[in-house]
Amino acid sequence: MSLVHPEVYSPAEDTHLLLEAALRVLRPSDRVLEIGTGSGEIAAGLQPMADKIVATDINPHAAAMAFSRGVPVIRTDLFSGISGTFDLIIFNPPYLPTGEDERIDDWLEYALDGGEDGRRTIQRFLEAVLDHLTLQGRILLLVSSLTGISEVSSLFTKAGMIAFTVAEEVCEGEKLVVLLGMRDLCRV
Repeated sequence: MSLVHPEVYSPAEDTHLLLEAALRVLRPSDRVLEIGTGSGEIAAGLQPMADKIVATDINPHAAAMAFSRGVPVIRTDLFSGISGTFDLIIFNPPYLPTGEDERIDDWLEYALDGGEDGRRTIQRFLEAVLDHLTLQGRILLLVSSLTGISEVSSLFTKAGMIAFTVAEEVCEGEKLVVLLGMRDLCRV
């Protein structure tokens, strides 16, 4: 793999855990959207097996890096400018609880800063995701024990979805969890 730009999140344990989960749930007919692709590691890994894949990132350096790996990428914030629906939407969000005094004020911050409770971007994502998900579509969202896994599960419920854990790993005292979410069809 090529070198990662210093303002692009380098693939790490969370990236690999999410990619492994995505490979397990991916269907060959899936139209896939990866939000916040970063280096493009996940989208590039899924591209040969998915019917169609497109990725987004707000960071221009990340978008350029993913594009250089052959990933169709749109530089945008979450779903802005995205039309259509997808069978699988994947997101490794910024989930680190970050106070004002901890902000680093560069492009890498978009990959890390989850706001005071670590859930600011996750909440925005879950409020908009159903508009871009097919009726039987699935979401893979990586979260951390630092973010509050049960609190994120509650955000799924509030957004009209159900979620359950499909992968987890403990890394340096932090529990990483991949949640598989889908519409709560009993509430549709």
